[in-house]
Amino acid sequence: MFVFWGWNRAGFSNSDIRFKGNGYDFTLNNVVAHDRPSELSWAYIDPGQISAPQFNFRLGYFIKDNLALVIAQDHMKYVMDQEQTVDFNGNISDPKYATMVKNGQVDLTDQEFLTFEHTDGLNYVNVGLEKYKSLLNKKNFDISWAYGGGIGVLFPKSNVKLFGNERSDRFHVAGFGLDARTNINFVFWNRIMARVEGKFGYINMPDIKTTLNNKPDKASQDFVFYQINFGIGYTFNTRKYK
Repeated sequence: MFVFWGWNRAGFSNSDIRFKGNGYDFTLNNVVAHDRPSELSWAYIDPGQISAPQFNFRLGYFIKDNLALVIAQDHMKYVMDQEQTVDFNGNISDPKYATMVKNGQVDLTDQEFLTFEHTDGLNYVNVGLEKYKSLLNKKNFDISWAYGGGIGVLFPKSNVKLFGNERSDRFHVAGFGLDARTNINFVFWNRIMARVEGKFGYINMPDIKTTLNNKPDKASQDFVFYQINFGIGYTFNTRKYK
């Protein structure tokens, strides 16, 4: 078995975001967003703040010598770029916000129309299989390469403020994700592990909460993502016994 804790940088494709509720149904096209890594600080190793930065957790169990079942959480942060003008399709009944749409576009810069983030965060909770191949095997130092894939649910805490309403800020199962991953593992003294991992995947969230109450208001979006992860772990029974 192994346990792993690490940190990531992530990237996201542009996406169309549809907003639907009482008095509006519209789509913002090709919305640009980025991740938000925390500044380098003690928060990365402080037990009370360790989940604040973009992090990755893994628990792996080898069902065969070269095949592991891995339970994971990828805590990414998705932040819509505020200084952008996007194409608009749909309708808004409130004249104040309808007049912000000019020539089929809306300028999001002043934050009055919309702020949109998954920053607490874009939580991809997943299970996957990884196949391992030994690249180097020495007395106190091993290198292995692995590849695999996974599937899971998106459990974001989305921070959304639409049309000046009170900001929605709560955890909610919003959709699903799929991924392919590969990693290089360095194991020292058969116990201490360092890992560098790349992950590429698809996220689809048809039920993003945009209000604080139980109104049917919601947003939906899908996009592809990538991660570059690095961190440390601890392994159990890394040597094969006959």
